[in-house]
Amino acid sequence: MTGDHLKALLGLQAATPVLIALYDPQDRLRYANEAFRSAYHVGKDEAPTWAEIMRRNHAAGRGTVLETDDLEGWIAATLHRRGKVPFRTVETDLHDGRWLLMTETVDQKGWMLCIASDITDVRAGERKLRQDRDFALRASQVDDLTSLPNRRYTMERLKEFIQNCAENPHMWGCVAIIDIDYFKAINDRFGHYRGDEVLLDFARQMQEFVRRSDCFGRIGGEEFMLILPDTTVSEANLILDRLLDKIRSARPLSNIPEFFYTCSVGLAEYREGDSVGDIYSRADAALYIAKREGRDRVSRFTLPGSGDEFSPDQTP
Repeated sequence: MTGDHLKALLGLQAATPVLIALYDPQDRLRYANEAFRSAYHVGKDEAPTWAEIMRRNHAAGRGTVLETDDLEGWIAATLHRRGKVPFRTVETDLHDGRWLLMTETVDQKGWMLCIASDITDVRAGERKLRQDRDFALRASQVDDLTSLPNRRYTMERLKEFIQNCAENPHMWGCVAIIDIDYFKAINDRFGHYRGDEVLLDFARQMQEFVRRSDCFGRIGGEEFMLILPDTTVSEANLILDRLLDKIRSARPLSNIPEFFYTCSVGLAEYREGDSVGDIYSRADAALYIAKREGRDRVSRFTLPGSGDEFSPDQTP
């Protein structure tokens, strides 16, 4: 591209009414044209995260119209789906009356390009039909309580992860199953409502540990799955150890300040030829060992004779 071409491109993107934004892998805004900054009230020298943009616009009654009584739950649900596929389109209603069609394009490193066009003139009936379709799709993928991906969606992502590893020899990764310790006792002692508060706290504590390339979902009761593509066992251990440290310090029940909880984690690394059932079974076996050895720890499935935590012949 010549200097003249670049100058023309920069001039046009600055003048176009189309919204253009670039987010880094941590979902922090790194570039936005004037149309985007005006729509979402972002200063020229600011670089907020997407979640920060949503929070402050919602508080001021501007930006995206969010029809929710639980802002943090909505943000959590959106973060766990945002940027998980290479390309998708979404429709967004703004407080200023505009209706935007936005595309999200994500590269392998997690950078996201967002481009939004004003489609306010599209017939209302067509728009309502698409809204209903999108709502039904989201409902089929999201856990009602925690707003995390549900078991069906998470298992589909696990299947995609296994397929990607099988088709690309340079790809690898890990799968962790995370279980809240003594959860039945929490329900029995404090009631199911308080148990739900613990589940919600755990889901929100996890937000800072889930990267754009990861998938974190609720797969049943107090059990969750974290899929970590392009992540070694050592890297996964560091992430999960940081998670356990944070959970230990959490105090989710405001009326019971002394209450705390812990988690156990089973970790398995992808092996050539794995099926979904193979890696799931190894992570589940590792979780069993973590619980048997005292809970509040990470255990991982290793080969016999490796000298690590345990080997397959020790599994139940």
